Amino acid sequence: MDPTSQIMEDYEAIRPEQEGFYRDLHQNPELSHQESRTAAEVAGRLASCGFRVESGIGGTGVAGVLDNGEGSTVLLRADMDALPVREATGAGYASTVTATDGAGQQVPVMHACGHDVHVACLLWASQLLAGRRELWHGTLVALFQPAEEAGDGARGMVTDGLFSRVPAPDVALAQHVLPGPSGHVATRTGPVLSAADSIRITVHGRGGHGSMPQNTVDPVVLAAMIVIRLQTIVSRETPPTEPAVLTVGSLRAGTKSNIIPDQAVLELNLRTYAAPVRERILASIRRIVLAECEASGAPREPEFEIFDRFPLTENDAGTTARVAAAFRSHFGDRAGVLDLQTASEDFSDIPRAAKIPYTYWAIGGTDPQAWSAAVQNGRVHEEIPANHSPRFLPVLQPTLRTGTEALVTAALAWLGPDPGPQPGR
Repeated sequence: MDPTSQIMEDYEAIRPEQEGFYRDLHQNPELSHQESRTAAEVAGRLASCGFRVESGIGGTGVAGVLDNGEGSTVLLRADMDALPVREATGAGYASTVTATDGAGQQVPVMHACGHDVHVACLLWASQLLAGRRELWHGTLVALFQPAEEAGDGARGMVTDGLFSRVPAPDVALAQHVLPGPSGHVATRTGPVLSAADSIRITVHGRGGHGSMPQNTVDPVVLAAMIVIRLQTIVSRETPPTEPAVLTVGSLRAGTKSNIIPDQAVLELNLRTYAAPVRERILASIRRIVLAECEASGAPREPEFEIFDRFPLTENDAGTTARVAAAFRSHFGDRAGVLDLQTASEDFSDIPRAAKIPYTYWAIGGTDPQAWSAAVQNGRVHEEIPANHSPRFLPVLQPTLRTGTEALVTAALAWLGPDPGPQPGR
């Protein structure tokens, strides 16, 4: 019997407690930078398992350290924050929580991205590993990160001295629950999650009465021309072999139908998988906006602000191969290849700061029968709620077990009784 199977022999005894914890966490979500209740629960449970606990890292971040003799140091990470989404799952443990966001607005709160799954899986993987220390050796760092949805939680922990409070890891590992058959895991070498840039552009016109447009420079028309022209960056300037997504998610201008305003504000979101592509598209955005302002006779130069940024998640080849081999050995045909994802994450800021390799994989969270039927009917996008949907709710099992099992399996690829060659620093 492989070490993961030996460790998971204890799972059924603790499964009801994990499920209860998950339901409670799902009912009590917390926004980015507000994860105080979650952090306190995490810290208490880690301490009860024998971990040395560091709290308040980067605000509400928590790390637990479990030393178990000579060997590698492995960092496992879970994110804790929820989203300003009103839940529409109909679950008996659905969230009805509201909170005040960073802008002072009262908003509904929901674990619409599955971070409650991540927390529950890492906590119970940590407990299982702590309970069977005779089956592994080395040091385990269980890291619970705040504010992933804000894109600055990982950087905040690093800036706040994360690596002076926990041992320097040799490798960093993380996972995410996504639409897909529950019970399955999937890995991918190289780029897996996109880099993301959110850009706010303010263009200026000259306002006036809607009945006398000849006396104005209309920023609404100017903004509309920019929106149309931006569509050509991906379709006409970017090779089809280089994936990229450019979305204009917001356009705000004016207050009344018969008043031409002085300015318009556009908010763009860019997703890329390679630094040269990102730089080229950012330059194209700037070129198009400046040219359209010139063509419209704008009285002032436009203003550009990058206000939200996520790094590229690019899985290290050797680390990913090692985890993928462990998954194939343990999960068999339930271990597959992950498609390239257009979503973004800030996890890679942690291993990048430590200059260590990392890999990031996915677990499925969809009822297998529902997934199979949707695939067969060609209606996955219509029938299977995705992350950030108010209807996103991973099935309880085997999602929690698989996520727990995957973390144990990946960690043991470095911490097991015969983990193989250790990574270079």
